[in-house]
Amino acid sequence: MTPCLFSKLGGKSAPLLLSLLILLSTVGYCGTVTDEAGRLVAVPEYCKRIVSLAPSITEILFALGAGNRVVGVSQFSNYPVQARKVAKVGSYVYPNLERIVALQPDLVIGTRDGNPKVLVERLSELGIPVFVTDPKNLEEITVTVTNIGRVIGAEEAASSLARQMTRRIHQVEARVCGEPRPKVFFQIGIEPVISAGRGTFIDVLIRKAGGLNIAASSSGYPRFNIERVLVAQPQVIIITSMARGFSFEKAKQFWQQWPQIPAVKHKLIYPIDSDICDRPSPRIVDGLETLARIIHPERFP
Repeated sequence: MTPCLFSKLGGKSAPLLLSLLILLSTVGYCGTVTDEAGRLVAVPEYCKRIVSLAPSITEILFALGAGNRVVGVSQFSNYPVQARKVAKVGSYVYPNLERIVALQPDLVIGTRDGNPKVLVERLSELGIPVFVTDPKNLEEITVTVTNIGRVIGAEEAASSLARQMTRRIHQVEARVCGEPRPKVFFQIGIEPVISAGRGTFIDVLIRKAGGLNIAASSSGYPRFNIERVLVAQPQVIIITSMARGFSFEKAKQFWQQWPQIPAVKHKLIYPIDSDICDRPSPRIVDGLETLARIIHPERFP
């Protein structure tokens, strides 16, 4: 172990360095692949110890039948239930380098949207391969599924899953094609009221589900005041929250103050699980189907 590598670990303990040394001496590489960030990555011939740096990646790995090879996951990796028992390596935005290295992974899978670039660089310098994903829409999520399947040796399972996802997406699009597009307000939390605008997976889902996102004129996750919602006159309100103690009934009651809003007048206010709407995993198709049933119930009896 060189002084340079030692310094990259910040002078960590001898057992940790020994673990890394053993890892580097036993992993066999079969070649290189280009990840979704355009980086060349030396991929192990067969990955036995995988660390996931995002809940969406954790879901993909388990969906591909590789859950028994996942030794570390990011915080909030809560699906499937088996993932909750796997060692945590820190949050999505702040992964813990020492915890990751201590798990002796032969592959780390991260995401460009959220994981710190410096962490990816440090792991790579330490000889731990990191495959970075970067899906931007539903179609690219299926590509990510395929790519992960390729790097972990689960090509057949990944190809089958990607085909199923694509078929379900096309079925939704076909059912809502040509239908009127109701105005939709997607609410995240109560205080403050935040929505999902252009460039988010939620915006993509609303459009593919046959709705018109009233927050699409803004990018990212804009704050909304009541006056702005009153002007937009949404026909459907969909409410989600990642906050603990969130009450849909309380959020629904909040809107009863403005019966002039079409969604309130016609009682078209619905809850939805945030995890199936904003995680680029196979379950995002569940989110699409759920939104389509809410927005166009007549097309999904």
